[in-house]
This record gives sequence, C-alpha cells and structure tokens, in this order.
Amino acid sequence: MIPSHTACTLPRLLTTIGLLAALSLTGCSSTNSGADSDAREPEVGATPQVLNSAGLKLPLDAYIARGDRIALLTRAQNTLIDQCMKRYGFRYVGRGGDPFPDDRARLYGVSDAETATRYGYKNPSSPSGGGQQAAPQPQLGPNESLFLNGEKDFDPSKPVPMSQEEAEQTGQGAINVDGQKVPAGGCRRESYLKLYAPTKDAVDIMLPQNMVTDSYLRSGEDSRVRKVTAEWSACMAEKGYKTDDPVSAQDDLGFQSAQNSPQAITAARQDVACKERTNLVGVWHTTHTAYQNRLIEKNAETLDLAKKQLEERLRLAAQLTGTG
Repeated sequence: MIPSHTACTLPRLLTTIGLLAALSLTGCSSTNSGADSDAREPEVGATPQVLNSAGLKLPLDAYIARGDRIALLTRAQNTLIDQCMKRYGFRYVGRGGDPFPDDRARLYGVSDAETATRYGYKNPSSPSGGGQQAAPQPQLGPNESLFLNGEKDFDPSKPVPMSQEEAEQTGQGAINVDGQKVPAGGCRRESYLKLYAPTKDAVDIMLPQNMVTDSYLRSGEDSRVRKVTAEWSACMAEKGYKTDDPVSAQDDLGFQSAQNSPQAITAARQDVACKERTNLVGVWHTTHTAYQNRLIEKNAETLDLAKKQLEERLRLAAQLTGTG
C-alpha cells in the first residue's frame, strides 16, 4: 500500500513544479474532478515481468504534457509573459524550458540495479541531487512587479476571468497602474490563460492530472499491490531491513540525509533485488494501467476534448518558440 506520506511526493513524481506554479495563478480549483468513484478493483490482464520503471508508459500519457513537452510549454509561456511585459516597456527573461528527466524512474521506488549501485537511494535526476543553483532573479521595481504579478494583496474571493476569452470580453479583475490597464494576475496570469485556457470551453489541465494522481493512489491500495508489497517487505526483512514502503524505503531505513552512503547503497541494491524477486514493479504497473484505462473509459468525451486542446496548445507553443 502507499503510506500516507507518499502522497506528498506525487507532484514530483506525476507532474511538474512549473505547471503547478502556473496553476496557482489561475484561481482554478484542483479538486478531484474526474476521479474514480468505483470501489471495485478493475480486472487486469497478464502481468509481465518488469523491474526498471524508467521509460514505462501509462494510458493517461496521451492527455498530459510530460518531458520535452513540458519544456516546450514552459518556453512558450515565458515568451507570452515577455510579449505582455513589452506592452509596458519591460522585458522578461524566464527560467525553465530545459529538458525534464524521466519522471517514471522512481514511480514505484528505486528499481534499477545499476543506479542503486551507483547512487543508492539518491535520485540523480532530482533537483536536490546536485547541480548549479539558478542565478537570482533581478529585483523588480514596484510597477514592474505589478505588471508581472498583479496585485500583491489580491483578494482570492474577488471574481476573475477563467479564460482569456472571458478576460478580453469582460476585463474582470483588471487594475490601472499609471493609466495603464493591467490584466488580473498580471502578465504571468495572462500568459497562462492564453496558453492553457484561451476559450471558455477549455478543459482544466488539472482534470487529467488529477486522474493521474487518483489512479496512482488507488492502485497503491489495490489488494494485488498490497499483496506484492507484503512479499517485497518480507524479502527485505530477510536481509535485515524493516520497511513496508517500496517507494520511499530510505525514510523507514534512516537514510534520509545519507541516501548514497555505503550502507544506503547496500540497502538499495537489496531493495531492487527484492523488487525483481517479487515482480513488484510489474504487478503495480499493470494494476496502475488498469485504473487509468477505467478512468479514460468513464471520462472519454472530456478527455478527448482535453487531448485535442493539448495538441492545439503544443502547436501554439511551437509557433511561439520558433520550433514549429
């Protein structure tokens, strides 16, 4: 099963900081809309033998941006922010847009023997795994900050447009700064609406993302995954490691601050060996896939629209960045 603290790792595993940061500018709800309300466990087909989870595909991948697509969308949103800031005599140089590492490598915990031998429980693709720190952003003047971010003390109860179409029709939430009209939420939010919610029928990008999260959590509580997790835990116990958390075993084993120590490497190698012996990744991924397929079947019409809008968004992003 998935321990309660595992849910806190979901944004890193299943989505990206960039998109979530953008979402926070919209005032949109990130409720569990579209989540699976069926208490029954879905049927699964044959379970293949799988160990390394890196590169695994899931059915909902067709409806969300991942990897290089996220990088493209980030660059496109930065371009839109810069275009907006030019209207007020400023320029914007955004961060991000670099290729994203494979976010499946640790979806079911450490699962690659070579990586475990080299890094232990340390995730080499994690932002905290090393590398250069980003240069500090230049300090903004008061008006420049207003143009970029909107009102500092914005009242979340105030109505704001939920699409660029609505913003252009109503001007709702806009403010005046030295005689210049600034959109609600500033250029950041305008760029988000232009890219992710250009029209009133835009599907909330968090709807398919919530399904991704829901399917992961529900699959972790599935009886078949619980069974294989217990088998993996027993295997670990045979080697002297007490843990029932295949995703974050390092926390149970006391390696939070020394994830690549010699002791952590030894434990991580045993972790992978136990996953191979029990086929934990194969069972979980097959079950995970079944939950996603059920969600797609139940939400086919909405997801078809979300997929179409994603494709349109990616075409616009390619045009904005000159890669189309």
